[in-house]
Amino acid sequence: MTLELHNTLTGSKDPFEPLQDGHVGMYTCGPTVWNYAHVGNLRAFLFYDLLRRQLQADGYRVTHVMNLTDIDDRILDQAMHAGTTIVEYVKPYVEAFFEDMRSLRALPADHYPKATEHIPDMVAMIGTLLERGFAYEADGDVYFRIESFPRYGMLSHLDRSGLRPGMRVATDKYDKESVSDFALWKKAHPDDEKLGAAWDAPFGRGRPGWHIECSAMAKRYLGDTFDIHGGGVDLMFPHHENEIAQSEAANGKPLARVWLHSEHLAEAGGEKMSKSAGGFTTLRDLVAAGHDPLAVRFFLIANAHYRSRLRLTSEALHASAEQVRRLRDFAARVRRMDPGTQEDQELIGRIAKVRAAYKEALDDDLNLPQGVGQVFELVREANAAMDDSRVGEHGRRALAELIEEVDRHLDVMGGEEPGLAEEVERLIAEREAARSAKDFIRADLIREELKQRGIALEDSRDGVRWRRVTRERGM
Repeated sequence: MTLELHNTLTGSKDPFEPLQDGHVGMYTCGPTVWNYAHVGNLRAFLFYDLLRRQLQADGYRVTHVMNLTDIDDRILDQAMHAGTTIVEYVKPYVEAFFEDMRSLRALPADHYPKATEHIPDMVAMIGTLLERGFAYEADGDVYFRIESFPRYGMLSHLDRSGLRPGMRVATDKYDKESVSDFALWKKAHPDDEKLGAAWDAPFGRGRPGWHIECSAMAKRYLGDTFDIHGGGVDLMFPHHENEIAQSEAANGKPLARVWLHSEHLAEAGGEKMSKSAGGFTTLRDLVAAGHDPLAVRFFLIANAHYRSRLRLTSEALHASAEQVRRLRDFAARVRRMDPGTQEDQELIGRIAKVRAAYKEALDDDLNLPQGVGQVFELVREANAAMDDSRVGEHGRRALAELIEEVDRHLDVMGGEEPGLAEEVERLIAEREAARSAKDFIRADLIREELKQRGIALEDSRDGVRWRRVTRERGM
């Protein structure tokens, strides 16, 4: 089976074929760095990561561009209240974003363009739109004329008859010919100058509108047309719709061939997580409550299909931590086991079927939850086979290869914090030596020390296993 993706533009699941053989150009909407990214944002960012990993698993070379929006109305408002420039205001949030991505093991994009570093590209595109009659000036501002682009609404399958005078489809608070038109450029005001948020342009000193930023940066790094554009479902309209209109009007070519959108993450009460609404949870909040970032990663990508809404609860996070623990324990057991002298041929056949089913699930619009479900069924069977010494070298190698394949997407099974594994193993060896010497007080003290550090020990027939545990402190 070849990779099939649900293309929002066509409304169907289509076989994926890149423009260039063996290479995929991908643009994904990154954070607006006016605050910390919330877990709902992180779900979208990890969806991009899953997509990229699957493309690479299918043998593609990927050029991934992910923008950083470091200028918009919220950033200006927050910087003004903080009494600083926009550059200084966003700096800690940009750093926090990259820290979160590292903690969640997201593969780094090839380019992270900042809006403020690509103003000339935006000015050039706006100039082209003005020349071609798709845009107009009004009191120092520049607007895109939606009426001039008949295909407007094709992504969100909008009924054009609904775009009537008086209907609001954008949030720009400026004078314009029609309220459905959106801002490409906004005239500079005195406060903008103080904040370092004003640039020269042939149509007047000012700053870019939000939508033009992505169009200009996508063109700069990927050209007029590229393979995949991804984002959260909340960006489909009007942001992505506006991107299509201004890019295709300026370039005369389709913008992206495939559009992918991930669904919302909801808080425990069921409401969509939103920074603008004032209530949201960050990765820092979850880590402070004792949750392993990799359990959060597993929860966000493996608990529900990316096109299904997901609800954040403490119970779901603890369940994800338990699933990660099971996978890590299984991987460690396979790695350490001494192969038996007999092979369970039925088990070997099951491993091959699960590997095929796992790949098929990922190629079916990135259905990681379905694929992981197949793997967990096999884990139970394989553990029983190892208990009965029915796994030989062939079976052990097949299980190890399956684990490696699954962890290409999950990336949760290996690599604790630097030095942790060595330190824990040293203490376990010290505890075993104390037990052999019947120094049970010392052995218990070591177990308690590890427990205080969030490490639980389990004595098994394969030796002492250890695992991280989350502290029960709510979400």
